[in-house]
Amino acid sequence: MDLSEAGHAFVTGGASGIGLGIVDAMARKGLKVTIADIDAEHLAAVLADRGGAVRGVVLDTRDREGWARAKAEAEGVFGPVDVLVNNAGIAPNGREFADMDPASFDRIVAINLTGIANGVFTFAADMRARCKGHVVNTSSQAGLTASVPGVGAYAVAKFGVTALTEALRQEMAPHGVGVSLLCPGYVATNLAENTRKVGGEIRQYAGAMPPSGVTAEHIAMMVLAGIEADEPCIVTHARVWRSVEPRFTAIRAACERRDAVQGAAA
Repeated sequence: MDLSEAGHAFVTGGASGIGLGIVDAMARKGLKVTIADIDAEHLAAVLADRGGAVRGVVLDTRDREGWARAKAEAEGVFGPVDVLVNNAGIAPNGREFADMDPASFDRIVAINLTGIANGVFTFAADMRARCKGHVVNTSSQAGLTASVPGVGAYAVAKFGVTALTEALRQEMAPHGVGVSLLCPGYVATNLAENTRKVGGEIRQYAGAMPPSGVTAEHIAMMVLAGIEADEPCIVTHARVWRSVEPRFTAIRAACERRDAVQGAAA
């Protein structure tokens, strides 16, 4: 999508971290931007430093009625949403499944997966009808491989985002609407603080990602470039394939074994 032809971007989790980086990059590109965030106080502080091209709406992405209200409010001021960035999420709980509180699992899935689906439910039909738009769904490296202990529930949700996004891309492509999957690695943000604010658990766990030199601002520029190139997947960190390859190698081997058995039986 040519962002010079886009008028309005809607970014969830947009008051901090990667979301805020995307908000600022979109605004510099000339788009009007609606920031949707659950933290009203933090949202107000962010808006105080930005002009009239950026507005905010308080939204818990689990709340489908809240999504409808947010859409009506945002589009009533800035017009139809051309770019939806489904970015809001919370951190892993660091628990193995055998030790996990089911309520923690439910919370992670509700925010990290269902919250993103709710954004699609809210905006996709309008984009399809106008044959214009782009959707970016934030997954994670954990949405490509579940190789790190302590992120089981998080990986379930992020794998779901990956599947949702790949399916949505196939559905929307005939209508001229782009869809991209954003798979960030570790970035220093206030994700842990935001997770605690919604009752989530933060716990150190083995295999947690180390710090990197990649910032929210770097990722924002990758996202804008990915939208304009209609990239199916935006990977933000180097050497991701090393952790992803064993999974795909195992899948390929399983398929080849089955093909060999079927060929022998033919």
